[in-house]
Amino acid sequence: MATRRADGEGSYRQRPNGLWEASTRYTAPDGERKRLSVYGKNRAEARGKLNEARKRIAEGAPPRDDKQTIGSWLETWRTTALPASSRKATTQELYAGLCRKHLEGDAALAALRLDQIRPTHVEALVLRLRGKSLSDSTVRQVYTVLRAALDVAVRDGLLAANPTAKVKRPAVAPKEARYLSTDDVRLLLSHLDGLRYRRAVLVMAATGMRRGEVAGLRWSDVDLSKCELTVAGIVVRVAGALTWTAPKTDRSRRRIPLTAGVVAELKAHRKAQVAERLHAGDQWTETGAVFATEQGGWVDPRNLLRTVELAAKKAKIENVGAHTLRHSAAVGWLESGVHIKAAADLLGHASISITGDLYGHTSDDAARAAVRGLGDALGL
Repeated sequence: MATRRADGEGSYRQRPNGLWEASTRYTAPDGERKRLSVYGKNRAEARGKLNEARKRIAEGAPPRDDKQTIGSWLETWRTTALPASSRKATTQELYAGLCRKHLEGDAALAALRLDQIRPTHVEALVLRLRGKSLSDSTVRQVYTVLRAALDVAVRDGLLAANPTAKVKRPAVAPKEARYLSTDDVRLLLSHLDGLRYRRAVLVMAATGMRRGEVAGLRWSDVDLSKCELTVAGIVVRVAGALTWTAPKTDRSRRRIPLTAGVVAELKAHRKAQVAERLHAGDQWTETGAVFATEQGGWVDPRNLLRTVELAAKKAKIENVGAHTLRHSAAVGWLESGVHIKAAADLLGHASISITGDLYGHTSDDAARAAVRGLGDALGL
């Protein structure tokens, strides 16, 4: 026969199956009065569970974590909270892709319930991701996405605390940037003839701009009389379409001086573009882009990379990637004596520590010249 006992901390009864039920009423954050019941093999165990639930309620947390699966919650977060967030469209698309592939697609994680996930599960996920030979940065981004999704679960009262927050963010091993010598850059540029985006690549090489920044360069951002340009935006692909958007950070928005040679190239390019616009007629789309397609549209940054790769292949230069010319410009500046703060400003880095981490090692020639200079000064 079921028995019920009550004390100041809740109501207790032993059920017909022998388990003890401890229950209480509480006021939810929305003002609704709710009943909470927990169960134990004996009265002491039930009371301990009830006390833990009451403690969570007092701290503003849900009395117990939700029982829906992590996979179900991640899909909800990806389709509701993520699109409603203030993150840039490109970031939302990146996070959604990582969530689908590496979180919802991870069977072990997705099958867990919200009330089951612990820091050890997050650590196990990190190990599985590394086992797939993903880059350090990708592993870190996936961790960031999971933490963001579970933060919203905490906000919505589905979790008392985010277990991801108790796991140290995966580190990214420092990796020295791949760059070309000044001679190799000159050789690569000499093989650009006949390629549509030759002048865009020249600008990349001379300014250290990212390819998305060069693709997003507008004539309104260029002042040929002052020999300078302003990096005011980038071209990115969102939901399959190219679009212009403002830079992610204030540091990315910057002014860059132009050499007389680059100014001359841009003047010639502007004349050629006027003729191309006339030829396109009503097929022309006015974006104001400096380096536009044949119909005036935004150029895909990947086409600028392909142009670099084609020229490198002609020049027989191997291992040329998306940022090789940018890195080469940075190293060229630093080895010619440009202060690291000035280089960081030109590159749009958030701090000089980023510049130092990427370009902390000089070439053998530069190192020898530095030692020679100090030796001469010391008379050694």
